[in-house]
Amino acid sequence: MATAILNRAYPVLITRYWRLLFVAMLALLHLTAMRGVEDVWARALMLAHFGLFILWQPFMRGERSLTPLQLGVIALICVLALFYWNWWLMLLWLGMLAGVVGGKVFLFQARWQRYFYLTVLLYLVSLLLIWVFPQLLPGFKQQQDLQQFTQYGLPLLFLVMLLMPAQADSGETPQVVDFFYSAFLFMIIALLVLGSFAFMTLGKVSYPFALTYSLLLIAGILLLLGLTWNPRAGFAGLAMLFSRYLLSVGLPFEQWLYFLAELSQAEAQPERFLRQACAGLGKLPWVSGGTWRSSVYSGEFGQPSKNTVEYSDRELQLRVYSRYNLSPALTWHFRLLGQLLGEFYTAKLREQKLQQQSYVQAVYETGARMTHDVKNLLQSLNVLCAAAEQESGESNELQALMRRQLPVITQRLQQTLDKLRQPASDSGSTVPAQDWWRGLQRSYAGQKIEFREGDIDAQARLPRELFDSAADNLLQNALAKRRTQGDFAISVNFSCGAAATLEVCDGGHAIAAQTVSELLRGPVPSASGLGIGLYQVARHAEGSGYSLEIAHNAEGRVCFVLSGAIQPPAESSAV
Repeated sequence: MATAILNRAYPVLITRYWRLLFVAMLALLHLTAMRGVEDVWARALMLAHFGLFILWQPFMRGERSLTPLQLGVIALICVLALFYWNWWLMLLWLGMLAGVVGGKVFLFQARWQRYFYLTVLLYLVSLLLIWVFPQLLPGFKQQQDLQQFTQYGLPLLFLVMLLMPAQADSGETPQVVDFFYSAFLFMIIALLVLGSFAFMTLGKVSYPFALTYSLLLIAGILLLLGLTWNPRAGFAGLAMLFSRYLLSVGLPFEQWLYFLAELSQAEAQPERFLRQACAGLGKLPWVSGGTWRSSVYSGEFGQPSKNTVEYSDRELQLRVYSRYNLSPALTWHFRLLGQLLGEFYTAKLREQKLQQQSYVQAVYETGARMTHDVKNLLQSLNVLCAAAEQESGESNELQALMRRQLPVITQRLQQTLDKLRQPASDSGSTVPAQDWWRGLQRSYAGQKIEFREGDIDAQARLPRELFDSAADNLLQNALAKRRTQGDFAISVNFSCGAAATLEVCDGGHAIAAQTVSELLRGPVPSASGLGIGLYQVARHAEGSGYSLEIAHNAEGRVCFVLSGAIQPPAESSAV
């Protein structure tokens, strides 16, 4: 019952009255120092001070149970305080307490919280240097005014501590102490005490002068270290050297990065890259083995041990076994190396996904292009079927149309089937420009389309697939537009010299401005489709060294132009 009550009361006591508790602890310490270590009541007060310190101490949470070892340490300190307390133990205790308090100064962002611990640190250091340490000096006599200042002036700092504004997080649950700053401050205090003693012994000077010399010497050393840590004139400083040392514990950081970069270039598969990288990690002198797990595969290397450190992110979980107990610097260093490995592995996964997306995109574009070729052929067949249905009997014009169109349709259908069997077989086929122009006129004869011929070089050759696809898509779109918007003129202009230009114009309505900005760049919703055919032609033209553009977009005149430089014919093509 009593234990349960204490467990409930302890957090409330620390949260609400922690500052009063802390000041009471310092007041007991002050009374102990003023009465002297030989006084029986002073030793009892010191034992009470230590009890309050256990309630305040930032190393163990109040709800935790003490181990037998911790109970033994507390019992030993109590025995020392009751039977063996002296000025040397008092000096050591004040130095340790000042180090603990100083380690908390740099952890708080709240201004008054820092001021409070700075005031506590000022009191502890003053008590140590003005009252406790002089008690150990042989033949030293404390001055009357300095003694009165210590007895009655230093306690005024307790009132200052209580009057300081409390912050919202004054409960400090849990409390944290910076071990590095605590150890550094303790060593500074020890150096100050020993330096003063050395000046008094070797230099034969009084204690105030010895203390002043020690303070000036330590201040000069700290100033020099501060300047070399972060200098102002070009030199990188000790901070850079210290960072490089931390990055090079057990393995040079540059060598590991170079190893990962070389492995990334040599190995394209993410899982094989990860397996080889973990095998390379196992060659470190402080690594005995490890395990790794990705979204699909897992593996292990080396031998397990009791010392482990883990790194995990969204794509990789890595556990490394060490031959030695890892220090915080080595743990942080390994996590940095693990993060590098995770970033390289994630980059490999993204590269693989991009390759798959590129493959899927290529398949889609090839299939879409073949689909539009088949659609254009079907539209040509529909024209022939419509012409045949309109003729009641055999007609010379119908037979002539069939003789012109059926061989062309058969040839283009065969080309489409060849591209489905072997997509790259027809990518470089060319046709004489004059022959292609005559074939286009025959294919669309009787469709009320005006063909205007410009200068055509007799030796010029065109990429058949590109110009067939572009002409069919542009003319079929113009014819479909004329069926929905009414009768208007459609014209085709073609010229081929050093450059080939195919222009298809219609007299319909202008294309909406929002559609124009996206047309030829991707699928665009419209009344007659999504513009995928024009997008495929534009990408095909770009890959062949040509360009498809909207030359005019006005009411009554909408023009698309396919243009590009003619490639010189290969020597084999002239045979």
